[in-house]
Amino acid sequence: MLELKLQHILTLAELFAKGARYNFVPITTSSLGKSIHRSQQAASKHLLELESDGYIERLRSGKRVSVRITTKGHVEMSKIFSVLKSSLETSPSFVEFKGTIVSGMGEGAYYMSMKGYARQFKSKLGYVPFPGTLNVKLKDKEFIEAKRSLDAYPAIMVSGFSDGKRSYGWVKCYPARVNNSVEAALILLERTHHDDSVIELISKENIKKMTKLATGSQITIRVRVPSKPPQ
Repeated sequence: MLELKLQHILTLAELFAKGARYNFVPITTSSLGKSIHRSQQAASKHLLELESDGYIERLRSGKRVSVRITTKGHVEMSKIFSVLKSSLETSPSFVEFKGTIVSGMGEGAYYMSMKGYARQFKSKLGYVPFPGTLNVKLKDKEFIEAKRSLDAYPAIMVSGFSDGKRSYGWVKCYPARVNNSVEAALILLERTHHDDSVIELISKENIKKMTKLATGSQITIRVRVPSKPPQ
């Protein structure tokens, strides 16, 4: 029995696109080869292999060849489609980050205590955060890229505001767990002095005390993301 390989799947996909599921459609191996970026000889071989194992039927009228996908071919491609669709539409339940706790500049305590933010945190997160943020230096490039990808997911939005003297930017909050024990929120700020290698966390309590960790400690953060992938 023929094992469907990538080249066979590509050939069947092209035949589907040409309307060969229910009808015999005329085709030349040279045009097929161009469509699947293979040689004419390779395209001819694919058709022979697919026909010999019952995935397609071919009709010949002189030099003219027409091809139709059989029920077997349709069933196999449907299985492949189902697996791909499920894989592409499923996102992880969390995005994981690993890094090292680093010292901040003390700005977090100031901003977290501002009434314009505190009221919104209380309303949207259910608590006023401990005055200060936990800063984590991400270990590897994969985690830095993961941070950048977060912006595509829905967030709990804390709006920016003005106190009459200056304006303050928005804060995006993503529910998270620190070391799989402490509930927190990873925050993305409209205005920040940090680059993408640093993430900031807020929580109802002092995260360092709750986790019994200190500056320089290794830490793991898991950010919960929606079951549906970002659009």
